[in-house]
Order: sequence, then C-alpha cells, then structure tokens
Amino acid sequence: MTPRPRIAVPLFPGSNGEIDNLQVLRRCGFDAFLFRWNDSHEKLEHCDGYFFGAGFSYEDRGRSGMVAARDPLFQFLHTEAEQGKVIIGNCNGAQVLIESGLVPLGDRLRMSLAHNAIRQADEWVSPGFLSEWIWITPSCAKDRCATSNWTGAMHIPIAHGEGRFVTKDPDLIAALEENDQVAFRYCDANANVSAETPVTPNGSTGGIAGICNPQGNVVAIMPHPERTTLGDAYFLSAKKWIEQKKTAKAAARALVSTYQSPQPANRAPRPLEIFIDTIITNNEERTVEAATHRINPQLKLKQYRYIAPSAVKMEKILDTLSVFNPNKEIAYVRKDGQFYRWNSSKKELQPTDKKPLSGISLLRRNEPDTGAAAFGKGSETGVCYDCRSVDAASVMNPGLLEVFGNPHASTIAIMQ
Repeated sequence: MTPRPRIAVPLFPGSNGEIDNLQVLRRCGFDAFLFRWNDSHEKLEHCDGYFFGAGFSYEDRGRSGMVAARDPLFQFLHTEAEQGKVIIGNCNGAQVLIESGLVPLGDRLRMSLAHNAIRQADEWVSPGFLSEWIWITPSCAKDRCATSNWTGAMHIPIAHGEGRFVTKDPDLIAALEENDQVAFRYCDANANVSAETPVTPNGSTGGIAGICNPQGNVVAIMPHPERTTLGDAYFLSAKKWIEQKKTAKAAARALVSTYQSPQPANRAPRPLEIFIDTIITNNEERTVEAATHRINPQLKLKQYRYIAPSAVKMEKILDTLSVFNPNKEIAYVRKDGQFYRWNSSKKELQPTDKKPLSGISLLRRNEPDTGAAAFGKGSETGVCYDCRSVDAASVMNPGLLEVFGNPHASTIAIMQ
C-alpha cells in the first residue's frame, strides 16, 4: 500500500482551525500532524509538505502574519521550499507566507496582504472584516502549481480583514502574469473572473485570490477551501503533485527589478495630534518589540495610536469610548508643538512634563488610510512607534523598518 503523503500543520500562538485542517487533509489522503512553532525541527524529518491554516497568529499584532513570518522556523522552511517541498498557506497562512518572502519569488518581502479596501466613487472605503461565501477559479495552467489541478468555479468561504494582494513594485504583477504565478482569481458562479466588487470583495489587485512561487510548490491563498468539502479538489491536487514528485518548469523569466522601498521621510508636526497610550500592558507593543529584537536586541519600544484630526473636534474624539477609553488608556495631545495630557474628568488639556516621543519616532500609516474618514476629510491616522535605546542609523535598518510596516501597503515617516 502506498504510504500517505506526510504533512505538518505548524501552529503559532493564536493560530486556530487546526481541527478543520487535520480533517480535510486526512479526508483527502494525507498523513497530517500538528507541529508547534517551538518544537524540534527533527519532528519534521520525512515531511512531504506543510500546511499553514487559518487563525490570528500572535493575535495579528503589528499586522497579520508579521510576527510568525519572522520566526526561526522560516529559515528552515526556505530550505525545504528550495528542495521542492509543498508549502500551502490559507488565509492567515497566506499572510505568513507573503510576509516571510516565500512567495511570490522566495527571496524577500515583495507584496502585502493589506487591509480590505474598495473604491467607491472617487474614494477608498473599508468593507471591514469580510465573512462570506465567494467563488474562485484557477487562473494558471492545471499543472502550474501544487493546488491548481482542477477546473471550474469553487464555492468556498472567506474570513479576513487583511486580504488584499498589493505591491508597489511596478514590474512584479506583470512578471507574475507572464510566469503564470497568479494561481487563483475571484470569479462568479460561472467562473467569469472580475476584479470589481462584489466578485472581488476586498479590492485585491486584478482580482487575485492566490499566487504561487516560480517553482509552483509554495502557494498562498486568502479564501478557505479547508472549511468545506467543496474545497477538497484543492487538496487532492496537492496530494497528486506530491505523489507524482511533481516539479514545475522554471519561471519564464526572472524578475529584474530596481524597486527599493523608500527611506522614511521627515514629518513635521501637525497643528493637532493625539497619541493614545495604554495604562495596562500593551501586548501588541511587547510582541512587536520582541520581533524587533531578532534584528536589534537593544531596542526598547513604546507604541501609540495616532490621530491627526482636521474637522472633528478633539473634545468629541476623546469623549468617544470606542476611540478612547479613559479607564485603560492615556491620551497625550500635541497642540501647536506643545504636549499636554487629556484630563477626562474635567474634559480639558493639562500641562505635562512627560514627553511621549523621547526616542526615534516612526509613524506608520496604511495606504489607503481608510480609518481617517471618521475624523473628517484631510485627517490622518496610524500607529506611532517610539524607538528608544538605539540610534537613528540602526532604526533605519531595512529589516527593522519592515517589522514596523509592510512597505507595499503603508508608509513610514520620521516624526519630529
């Protein structure tokens, strides 16, 4: 009897869906087992592949997939991918694979699975977290990637807040198209592809639902074929790929790109800026700091939510519980260059000796900044990272900057 292909299902803190993952893999003929992120890599000997499933690894702290993708496990997985092992990532798994650089080209961070955003009239709006059923269809050759050996439209669910395939590299999408690496697109029930809503519900470039690496053995897809038997063909394709010891042809051409992420520019203070800190321990702040320590162990991090309103009055913003909760948060306001602390009981600004920005301060703003609309046209929102115990040169390390923000979906500026 032919042995079943052996598939590891890696789990990070916050991952979920492992029961769904094991059920579908075993139903489709795999010998599947769970592998915790901090287990010995010796347990992965004789694996034929890996499946990264759904969940909120590290609670999506920083951004979805960012922390998990920087785990030492991925140094091992890059080698496994080069040896032709199948690596599949669905939803959060796709976010992790994109952030790790395993897809699309296996070399570095070239894309983002950004916050859902769609065009309405002449502006971007956020549809929020999407939990609905959609259709996808293979958009590459049947034998091009490990999970594309099926035809027609597949009806499966999505459940994500950050699933929009985007890149700022102008050459990348064209190269992926030419190399047949755009593996799946959103479509209607008749397999008609469209990048417009509602067919593509999250604003993904070109209606992209999933991509593969040049060799075809690493696949990242945002929808959830594992959550319904209607998605079994996706996994049966991977099983056939492994059993045939399939190796895809090399890419039609290598991507030659001169694109480099821009260095952060200086940002002058706005007339009114709000910095929201936490009284309790900020777990996201601590987790992002831990991720930076893989690059610079000396860095100490302070994180603030940032609002620079243009139309809505400061008093109204800080009196809105969904924006600011005085029972667990502290609000600092920089007005005309001077810092104050907000007194919630008196509803007034009070002088403060505390200077929230005492290190090298970076502001990450998502593109588009859909969160700013609530504070009036021309407003800006983001996350401020105050980097302490390090110098400016070390903060400008490209790898460190990629912890704070994916350059394909956000901008980073140096706050003055």
